Amino acid sequence: MSEILNSAINSVQQSQASWCRFITANDTGSTGAHQYGFYIPKCASGLLFDEPGHKGENKDKYVNIKWQDDFTTESRMIYYGKGTRNEYRITRFGHGFPFFEDDNVGDLLIIAKFTDEDYKGFVLSSDEDIDEFFAAFNLAPGETNQLINFATQVTPDIQIANLMQDFTNQFTSFPDTRQMAEGARSCYNSAYSVDETSIQSYPDTILLNWVNTEYRLFKLMEEKIYADVISQPIGSIDAFVRMANEVLNRRKSRAGKSLEHHLACIFTQNHLVFEEQAVTENNKKPDFLFPNAECYHNLLFPADDLVVLGAKTTCKDRWRQVLTEADRVDVKYLFTLQQGISKNQLQEMHDSRLTLVVPNQYINDFPQEHQEEISDLASFIRMVKVKQEGRPRYYSL
Repeated sequence: MSEILNSAINSVQQSQASWCRFITANDTGSTGAHQYGFYIPKCASGLLFDEPGHKGENKDKYVNIKWQDDFTTESRMIYYGKGTRNEYRITRFGHGFPFFEDDNVGDLLIIAKFTDEDYKGFVLSSDEDIDEFFAAFNLAPGETNQLINFATQVTPDIQIANLMQDFTNQFTSFPDTRQMAEGARSCYNSAYSVDETSIQSYPDTILLNWVNTEYRLFKLMEEKIYADVISQPIGSIDAFVRMANEVLNRRKSRAGKSLEHHLACIFTQNHLVFEEQAVTENNKKPDFLFPNAECYHNLLFPADDLVVLGAKTTCKDRWRQVLTEADRVDVKYLFTLQQGISKNQLQEMHDSRLTLVVPNQYINDFPQEHQEEISDLASFIRMVKVKQEGRPRYYSL
């Protein structure tokens, strides 16, 4: 664990209030928008002020934010309530502020409040650090841009809460990752009457809801499994460290497989032919191969009708792994929950013939000049379906 990550986690735990979200192209000016500072949603207004702002008036305060445990900015926290505006922002970071660069798009911004005037700020860039931070607070990528609530129990609506409780009651130890994913989908689908038609019509939205539901379900499972453990004295520092590592490693392992399991269900419900972890050259195993390894190794099967998709919750550092996983496939795809990536990296992806696939709701977080190159999940499914409908004799659709 890096020093900055460790400090960010400790700061959130010790703070009065904390908030995080991915830095977007709008923040850095990559979309051509002219805005000032970081926009804070109304649900996180408690990070700035004790009382919400009132429409018709502005209010502000000046604070010190220490960044990366290194340098401090005298910044302004402001509520704009006059005229047509109704928004919160943090502004005034000074000339040379290092996190408004294009390469910071997709980094995780974290701000922690200690007093009314004293704050700490952190920016995490690597996939590993971001995953570790999410694991520390059991956050789903879609649960950013709101106050970090690590002290209270999960409070989903009553209908899904009862279904989640029924699921956790079945287990005395952690279920495997596939069972967790299936349980989350079952709870969500039952509570909100999701059927095959819904999944086919709104795959992007359904996928995000499944992922977020599983994070909440996993929190409940943790509370149940570890209830007896945390109620007893921990005998030594070594025992404490072992238990903490066990918790974090299980969170990261589950999160890494969760996305793959939910995507596989989306593809199945859309009647696509695919194989997970199919073996290609040099024992490489792409996350998803459409249609399957048999067709891939059959040189009579047209290479243009093969599709490879990687799946990674974050991909700032990991996207290049997908490039080497199937030599027969020229253009490769990568699905991610990353909310924003820099223009430089997107250009590298484009030059490497890698197409990014993200939930439709996230596309506007990317630099405007690259948005047309990015596919949403529904478009990706339609593309694969067209290819497979043209080759029915090779496999059973």
